[in-house]
Formats: sequence, C-alpha cells, structure tokens
Amino acid sequence: MKLLFAVLLAGSLSGEVSEKAARLHKDAYVFDGHIHVMNRQFHDGSDIGQPLQGGQMDLPRARAGGVDAMFFSLFIPEEYYPPRYETKHALRLLNLAHEQIAKNRHQIEIALNARDLDRIRKTGKMAAVLDLEGGFDLDGDLNVLGALYRLGLRSAQLPAHNWANEFADSCCAKPKWNGLNEHGRRVVAEMNRLGMVINVSHASDNTIEQVLAVSTDPIVCTHHGMRALNDIPRNLPDDLMRKIAAKGGLIGFHIGNEFHNRKMFDWRTKQAGKAFWDTTAIGKKEGRLPIAEIDKHVAPTFPMVGMNPPDSLLMSVDDWIAVVERASSIVGEDHVMLGSDWDGGPTLPRGVKDISDLPQFTDSMLRRGWSETRIRKFLGENLLRVFRQVSK
Repeated sequence: MKLLFAVLLAGSLSGEVSEKAARLHKDAYVFDGHIHVMNRQFHDGSDIGQPLQGGQMDLPRARAGGVDAMFFSLFIPEEYYPPRYETKHALRLLNLAHEQIAKNRHQIEIALNARDLDRIRKTGKMAAVLDLEGGFDLDGDLNVLGALYRLGLRSAQLPAHNWANEFADSCCAKPKWNGLNEHGRRVVAEMNRLGMVINVSHASDNTIEQVLAVSTDPIVCTHHGMRALNDIPRNLPDDLMRKIAAKGGLIGFHIGNEFHNRKMFDWRTKQAGKAFWDTTAIGKKEGRLPIAEIDKHVAPTFPMVGMNPPDSLLMSVDDWIAVVERASSIVGEDHVMLGSDWDGGPTLPRGVKDISDLPQFTDSMLRRGWSETRIRKFLGENLLRVFRQVSK
C-alpha cells in the first residue's frame, strides 16, 4: 500500500510541486470535509475503487492526492423532495456506500468515531466518515435520524440543501421559520446526543445563529465561502464566521470559483440563466413522478463538475489560498479547513483537474509563507480535533 501511494503521489506531483511540499503533504493528515460520492455510482454503476473517466474523484485519484480521510458525502437532490422520496434515496445511497466501501476494503474503511480514524490511519488505508447533504427527512423525524445513525451516518446537513424543510431554513429558499422552529431545536439536541456532526452549509444566517445558541458541540460549515468576497447567500458574513469560531466550530472552504470569484460567478449565472442554487423550477412535475423517473431525470447531472469558462476568468491556486488567509485573519488558523466539494459542481482553480492535484495547494501554502503547523491544521488536524470532540 505504501509503495502504491508513493507511485501515485509521485505521478501526481511530477513537475507541479516542490520536493518539500510533496514530503509535507504526504506526511500531513489530509482530511477533506466534503467530497461527493455514490451519486455517480448509483446512476452509472461505476466502482469508486477504479480509475474513472471524467469527474474529479475516485479512490485512486484520492490516494494520489494524499487524502487520508474524507467526509464521504451522499447527496439528496431537490428533485426527490416534492414526492417525499428523500429518506428512501438516502437509504439507497447509504446502502451503496456500504457495498462499495466493503468491496474496496483494501483501500478504505468506514470510521464511526475518531478512534476509528486513528486505527485506520495506521493501516495505510483511507477513512470514510459517512455524511449526508440534503434532507434526511423533510419533517426531521428523530426516529429516521436515529436509524441512519445506526447505519453509520455520522454527519448530516441541517437544512434540506437549497430547499425548505419543516424545521430549519435554508439560505436559498423562502424562509418558513426565521431560522429554527422548536422541532429544529430538538433535531440539534438529538444530533448532539448521538455524537453527529451538525453541518450548517446551505443554512440561512438565522438558522446558523440559532444552532449556535442551542448546540452543545461545535458546528461545521463544511463547504463555504466569504460574503465579503462574493455577496451571495451561500457565503458567510464575517460576523457569523467569528461566532462559529467562538463556539469552537469550523469553516470549510469550497474549492469552486463560483464561491470566491465574482467574475466567474457572474459569468456562470449569465450562462445558466440563474444562480447555481436556484431550485424554484423544481416541483412542477416531480411530485407526480415515480422514483425511477426521477432517477432518470437527475442521472445526467452526475458527476457534477462545474463549467468551462475562459482561463482568464479563473482564480489560481494562490488566489484560492489567499481566500483562506483572509478568513484566517478573522477567525484564526484553528477554525478553517478544507471542504472541497469534489464532484459536487465546483469550477476548479486554473491548473487543477481533480482531487489528485491537492498537493498543489500545500505547495502554494508553503510558497506563501505558511508554517508547517498551520498547513497541517488546515489540511486535516482542525477537522480531526472537532470530529474527535463531537463523536466522543
């Protein structure tokens, strides 16, 4: 396994990063807080353990990128919500995750807590923390949440992606509760009790504020950006970033241009005719469709890999690292983390093709004067610390 890692890493680094960066990246604990998996495999029948054509993520490329652990993120698209198939689809994706991880057990194992992460690391394998993006149940049924926990889920998004649910407002749908309602507070309390990471990416500002007031554990924004750089509801304002950090939480930085690069956001919005979070057209027909028809409808959208703009519009890797530096100046280096969103739709920085290029980011951090301690925190130690605390 170590020889395979060395061969793959050397191939990914050839001519791209310094020898010092290569050594540091290989030695660091790289724990990515948001990687899309299983949606592509569910629809095209592929195996995440094999090198795949297109897309940004498979296990061989993750290994080449030096990844040690990941939030293995299963995504419930909004199309499943109108007919109330969200829980059924979560179960299907969770079942497939168990099947594919078992099939590739020589490469990856499920981690239920930080002790598992420590154990798996010693084996040289990658660790998967099962994570759900989107609604596990629009009503927030605590029995459904408990069942998913028993099936290995250890992190879940509180809002239903860019859709309204019955207990927590999204950033990108018309508010129903001005944050959390009473049942939403019970969901937060139950996730605390179970030891599940509360992911507030896609939540409204009011929701995040109210989760901070209720949760006894730190919360995590797994894949976000800064509203000061791109004033969109999917990004965080500085004051809310400070409040998350003050309660011990983390802000994960999305690798896509759309979050941090206003020129690219405007170009993409013009090309698509709507903002990337706009789901207002969903629901006009989906509520009458059987689940198999919805499967066929969403299948062509995976893997989600962003757009192909002119290179002149794209931020560089250094530009992206500068975003993290700006955030660190506000919240401190202990409260930022990697939350890439590979295969979840990002338009990647210039010169980055997929997850195997992660060492480029370590090289940039070194060139920009980051200490090795600070680099290790951002790449994975901060998330490991919070996951250790929450999954206790």
